[in-house]
Amino acid sequence: MAAWTIAALLYPLITLPLYLIARLFSHRRDAAPQVGPTQTGPTSTGPSLLWKILLPTLYALLVLSLVALYYYHDYHSLDAHLARANQARLLNQPERTISEYRAALLLEDDAHTHNLLATELAGAGLWDDALAEMRAAQRGAEPDETLFYRIANALDTLNRRQEAAREYQNFLNTRLCTQSLPDPRCENARLRLQAQP
Repeated sequence: MAAWTIAALLYPLITLPLYLIARLFSHRRDAAPQVGPTQTGPTSTGPSLLWKILLPTLYALLVLSLVALYYYHDYHSLDAHLARANQARLLNQPERTISEYRAALLLEDDAHTHNLLATELAGAGLWDDALAEMRAAQRGAEPDETLFYRIANALDTLNRRQEAAREYQNFLNTRLCTQSLPDPRCENARLRLQAQP
C-alpha cells in the first residue's frame, strides 16, 4: 500500500517529466540522419517539433498552476491566519495581529479566536471592540473563566460600573475563586465590588 502511495505522489512531478525528457532525447537519436549509400535524405520518425515543445510546456504550466493554487489556498486558510497572528503577536505587531485574527474569524466564527482578538484589542486600548469580542466569545461558550473578570475590567474602563459589578460577581462564583487556592484576580474583584457605591 505504501508503494502505491509513493508511486502516485512521485508520478506526476518526477516520473512523468523524466519519461518526457527520455522520449524527447530518444526521438532525437532515432531522427538523426544516417550517412550511407542507401540514404535519400533525413527522415523523422518522432513527433513534430511543435508537439515536442507544446507537450512539456503544457505540462509545466499545469504543474505550476496547481502549485500556485495550492499555495494561494494555503496562504488564505484559517490555520495560516492564526499562525501569522501568533507570529505577529510574538513580534509585538498588534495591528497585524488584530487584522489576522479578524481574517480568521471571517473564515470560521470561533469563540476562542474571539477571545484572542479581544485580548489584543484590549491591549491596544480599543475597549469597545474588545468588549464586543469578549461578549462574542462568551456567547460561543468559551471555557476561559477569566473572561468574566476581563469583561468586568473592560466595563470598568468604560465607566459602566453596575454592569462591571455583575461581571465581577460572576467571576467570584467561578471555580477559579471557589477553589482552595483562588486566583489572585479574585481578591482584586472583591475589592472592586466593595468599592462600588
